[in-house]
Amino acid sequence: MLGIVCSLITALTCVDAAITLTQEPIKTVSAGQQVVLNCNIQRYDRNYVSWYKQVPGGVPQYVLSFLHSNSLLTFGTRFSSDQFSSKYLSEIDFQVIIQAERGDSALYFCQTWDDSAEEDVSQ
Repeated sequence: MLGIVCSLITALTCVDAAITLTQEPIKTVSAGQQVVLNCNIQRYDRNYVSWYKQVPGGVPQYVLSFLHSNSLLTFGTRFSSDQFSSKYLSEIDFQVIIQAERGDSALYFCQTWDDSAEEDVSQ
């Protein structure tokens, strides 16, 4: 059975940032299963929440961005709504939903813009 590992960075904080993002630890699913990854952005600044995928030894790939205020969802190259989706549970709690396929084992992390620190914050 093929195991798909979706892991998340934990406790990465920019020193000057007022926002600290939090995510769940590692999840393992099989190909064909759905995995839901959560991201808490601590404070809503009316900005996009973006998700990235990074395979070990590789550079992060932009998966998608979601704007809560109008439910606008945009995708990066090679990523589509057939496999990836996003939604919000509240103004600070966001999810990415992945229909797991072979090759999806990676580190997934969320990112948003912190208005008060004027910088991107990733988790």
